[in-house]
Amino acid sequence: MREQIAGPETTPLIGVYDMYSASIAAEHYDGMFVSGFGFAASYYGLPDVGFIAWPDMVAFVQRLRGAFPRHHLLVDIDDGYVDPEVACHVVEGLERIGASGVILEDQQRPRRGGHADGKQVLPLSEYLAKLEMVLATRQDLVVARTDATDENDILHRAEKLAATDADVVLVDGVRSVEWIRRIRKVVGDKLLLFNQIAGGKSPRLSLTELSELGVDVAIYSTPCLFAAHQAMHSALADLRRADGRLPVVNTADGVGVKTATQVLERNIARLRPEPQGVSA
Repeated sequence: MREQIAGPETTPLIGVYDMYSASIAAEHYDGMFVSGFGFAASYYGLPDVGFIAWPDMVAFVQRLRGAFPRHHLLVDIDDGYVDPEVACHVVEGLERIGASGVILEDQQRPRRGGHADGKQVLPLSEYLAKLEMVLATRQDLVVARTDATDENDILHRAEKLAATDADVVLVDGVRSVEWIRRIRKVVGDKLLLFNQIAGGKSPRLSLTELSELGVDVAIYSTPCLFAAHQAMHSALADLRRADGRLPVVNTADGVGVKTATQVLERNIARLRPEPQGVSA
């Protein structure tokens, strides 16, 4: 993943929340983002305010890596589950599984989603100490993330994070294109990540626009989750209106048991070696 994100264009990573959403995302993109927002919603049915237990996240990433051996997997580990030793342990475990990298934030508890109100950050020295422990432990990519909201603190922390050995810097909840430019300037040559979430605080930008702004990676935290929410709500409302009669499946582009099974069978096929021709 380091090679890809160092290229001239912005690399997109699509947020997935369960194995089925990952199966669909894998048909369209070669990089996935294991979103804390999506996982908390899917696995616990709870908001992204610190409920995730690290063994649950590690187990999910293990299933993802088994089904998608060649896809990039960037994993949101929130604040490293509070304790620096736990953060290091989780990073080591994720690397053994084959995660491509992790995002470690500087929030203090009670934490909030990156685009939510009420975020509070750790003292910078405390976060940097935790980050340095993780960086001393890791082998793969680490994204250093700040959730600062004060304008002066945003730039100060972004500059300090860029001065560490972290591979990428993320300032979450950036509110304007002008602020992307300011952050890009203070982080210098360090790779920069931008988080897009529907209904969030940041502007909606294309990959071309992000490339022109010097953004190296774009994570799309929740497109699968929100699309599923809307589609399920619509389908079940239609089912109620139809007195429980299922709709006819459009054979061209509709989803029924055949289409769903084919998607899932591809998860098995990815693990098999390519068939070799047999000479006569």
